[in-house]
Amino acid sequence: MDVLWAPWRLEYILGPKPEECVFCIPEHTDEDEERCILARGEHCFVIMNKFPYNNGHLMVTPYRHVSHLTDLTLEESNDCMLWIRRSIRILEDAFHPHGVNMGLNLGEAAGSGIAQHMHFQIVPRWNGDASFMAVFGETTVIPEHLHSTYSRLKPLFDAITA
Repeated sequence: MDVLWAPWRLEYILGPKPEECVFCIPEHTDEDEERCILARGEHCFVIMNKFPYNNGHLMVTPYRHVSHLTDLTLEESNDCMLWIRRSIRILEDAFHPHGVNMGLNLGEAAGSGIAQHMHFQIVPRWNGDASFMAVFGETTVIPEHLHSTYSRLKPLFDAITA
């Protein structure tokens, strides 16, 4: 029998769930690494998903606590799209995925895990990454630890904001 390790999942499974919105971040950057925040734009930020569907799973989130795309101002919407484009370019440079899923789930019925604060999902994909493990075993295998992924991506985000 093969053993698959995903130690970061236990923290989520057993740990307390925060009462506050995880996407309402402080203005200071002291907690950015702990929160896995890769970049801060004018109206939005890029954050890693701590419970990813695939390695390099990112989210672009407006600072303002809004639940629907039509609640964004034009400036917020444009800034989100700018950071989505930058994020995809960085993921392509860093991981060379065969494709990228990018989307937005508006509302719980649409599959949003945190429907109160909208966020765009960006998931790198590789041919064959939805193997028998995901299909039959209902298990996802993430090949790189979150801290390693953060250390790999952070300098690339810093380079475009310098």
